[in-house]
Amino acid sequence: MTEAVDINVSEVIGKGYNRFWHNKSFYRVVKGSRGSKKSKTTAINFLYRLMRYEWANLLVIRRYSNTNRQSTYTDFKWAANRLKVAHLFKFNDGTPEITYVPTGQKILFRGLDDPLKITSISVDVGVLSWAWFEEAYQIENQEKFDTVVESIRGRHESPEFFKQVTVTFNPWSERHWLKRAFFDVKTRFKDVFAITTTYRVNEWLDKVDIDRLEDLYRTNPRRARIVCDGEWGVAEGLVFDNHKVIDFDWYKKFKEIQEKAHGMDYGFTNDPTTLSSTIIDVKNKKLYIYDEHYEKAMYTDEIYDMVINKGLEDAEIIGDGQEKRLISELRRKGLKGLKASIKGPDSIRAGVQFVQGFEIIVHPSCVNTIEELNTYVFQQDNEGNWLNKPEDKNNHLMDALRYSLEKYHLPRASRKKGVNANAVKSITG
Repeated sequence: MTEAVDINVSEVIGKGYNRFWHNKSFYRVVKGSRGSKKSKTTAINFLYRLMRYEWANLLVIRRYSNTNRQSTYTDFKWAANRLKVAHLFKFNDGTPEITYVPTGQKILFRGLDDPLKITSISVDVGVLSWAWFEEAYQIENQEKFDTVVESIRGRHESPEFFKQVTVTFNPWSERHWLKRAFFDVKTRFKDVFAITTTYRVNEWLDKVDIDRLEDLYRTNPRRARIVCDGEWGVAEGLVFDNHKVIDFDWYKKFKEIQEKAHGMDYGFTNDPTTLSSTIIDVKNKKLYIYDEHYEKAMYTDEIYDMVINKGLEDAEIIGDGQEKRLISELRRKGLKGLKASIKGPDSIRAGVQFVQGFEIIVHPSCVNTIEELNTYVFQQDNEGNWLNKPEDKNNHLMDALRYSLEKYHLPRASRKKGVNANAVKSITG
């Protein structure tokens, strides 16, 4: 039998999620801005429900299995402590797996690395009745999602029995299949409950968190619409509208094409240091972005270690040419293949035009690259007309990508004397 646990739900979860908490539609979906407490609330809700319904078991899905351990699994540990019921659950850190001790019900964690393996999952007690897809925007196509949903099947004699798939994610491009499946009236699935939440329902954010989010309305209004208001990223005005998110075997692809490029952009307090790694198929005009790094407050030693850990100590890497001192320091430490990018009045335009000539294929693990591709836009004039000049925002990996490809389109002479606009025009068209 399940144990009776006295929980004051309103005190535990706060405001903004009452309908979500009680909903029993087959699809229960939350598109939430940063800091909207959707993941923590979902974890609390599932523990509470597991203790209430002795027939229930839960399958927790993320795009990659190794990301569960530091996200959803940790959220459940936090939730058990929040509910003061940690003594009722056995946490197996190795698997990971969680067992509700009084009944043997399970919370299982899997990744979509191989969705077919998920379909054979079974449980000892009750029914595998619920699934939670966390950070679902990382799932690049609906087919992988559907394969897992098909494993939520079976029945139970309890009159309270219900099956449910919960989907939580940060807002993404309006082109993403999640929008069509759950939010667009004409195309959404049947039996869907879908809401959008924002940081404004999270009463446990401190002033520093709130000020940081709200400052985006001043510094980057377009990004604020997504990060703060939970709106979809819009396709209008995108610098690169020629990209797709596709899972591919990068090692196999490299053996086939034999051409790579690496670029770096540098930041510290407000901007990240980034590294973009791409396989270039010049003949077929395709770029395969397979790896990235995106991190603020990196010191020189940390940047060096990151590059070494990626196995790029001997690789040619093109770094931001404005950071000559940092590049010199990294070269002295051993990164002999690190070079400064070309800076000139037409270098950005030339680089952007060159990349626009390719189809961009992004591995789903490159989440920051995907975000920038969906938020890097052209400037607008006072009347809302698009200008042929990108905004200097949401572009740290885009800049790294642009630097990495310079050798394919900029004349060698321009590396010493600045970009030759006429030569660039003849190359880029």
